[in-house]
Amino acid sequence: MASTAPALRTRQTADERRDQVVAAAIREFADNGYAGASTAAIAKRAGISQPYIYALYPSKQDLFIAVHDHVIGILRARFADAVRGASPEERLESMGAIYPTLIADRHHLLVQLQSYATSDPVIRAHVASCYRQLYDEVLRLSGATPEAVSLFFACGMLANITTALDLQEICGPLFDGDNTGSRAG
Repeated sequence: MASTAPALRTRQTADERRDQVVAAAIREFADNGYAGASTAAIAKRAGISQPYIYALYPSKQDLFIAVHDHVIGILRARFADAVRGASPEERLESMGAIYPTLIADRHHLLVQLQSYATSDPVIRAHVASCYRQLYDEVLRLSGATPEAVSLFFACGMLANITTALDLQEICGPLFDGDNTGSRAG
């Protein structure tokens, strides 16, 4: 005998909803930037009501910062993973070697670029602080000189831009080169 009872739906926790909203917001902010994105569009992508976004995040600004922190958190975790077991001489190159996989997610890459381009002073200050923390973390994790880490970040920005513009052949030598430690990150 078939059951006629309605299927029970499990309610998502607030954390699960936040993850769902962040995933939707990554796409919206990547495609439209902070100024061009709307919380209505994010809510539609997430399959929730717009007011519920404000129950999870007090403002669009807070949501953008959460999206930025999510994307940069992945980057930081992967860099930390990359140096495990690597010799001091290999650490910076190990981080650079995984960077193409990190920027292969176009939406995550575009969130990074949109974060650097926003004119909102609160977001700019937060992004600048996070960028400095990332730089200091790469310096600490790698044990490399400040000059080497600055070159690493410069190569990483070249990789970001050329990947966003579908001109990977420009940065290709950074990843396919002679393994001298000058890989991008």
